[in-house]
Amino acid sequence: MLLRVNAPAAEDRFPDAATAATAAADPAPTLERFLAEIGPRAFRFAELGLRQREDALDAVQDAMLKMLAYRTRPAPEWPPLFWSVLRSRVVDLQRRRNFRLRWLLPAPAQDSGGIDWIDPGPDPARAHDGREGYARLATALAALPRRQREAFTLRVLEELDVATTARVMGCSEGSVKTHLSRARTALQQQLEDWR
Repeated sequence: MLLRVNAPAAEDRFPDAATAATAAADPAPTLERFLAEIGPRAFRFAELGLRQREDALDAVQDAMLKMLAYRTRPAPEWPPLFWSVLRSRVVDLQRRRNFRLRWLLPAPAQDSGGIDWIDPGPDPARAHDGREGYARLATALAALPRRQREAFTLRVLEELDVATTARVMGCSEGSVKTHLSRARTALQQQLEDWR
């Protein structure tokens, strides 16, 4: 079974009432539905950590494939397991890339295509502001140290609780709070400098 992750669209971020009603009507969670719902957010998480679209897609697909081994686990355990697996895969790819770049190959050319996951809506100005805002946030997040970026993404963007985030990151709850506080301070300073 091969799972495919596409770059997230705007409707993935803000599901409409019909999607929510459909999800509420079918109470039995399935791993396929869980992976379909978490895919776009996982892609953004991986893309921020790896800074390359193809590597991010590979990391998310690998994490999804590894989740197949946990399909018999209760559904409430899936989110922390998935984020732990994805985080480990992102860290592995970062280490491999750093080793390769440092010892074997010259640095590859950077992709200047930008992030194009937001679909234009009926108001072009609003769509532009959304793309510009996300690009600024992505740039600011990319400048953060890895642990601060992970804490911010999991706590704020994914809305995981402190205990689950600590389990995913493999650290104490106090460390999560410290990393998150430092990330918020740094992001606030960086985003204010752009105004």
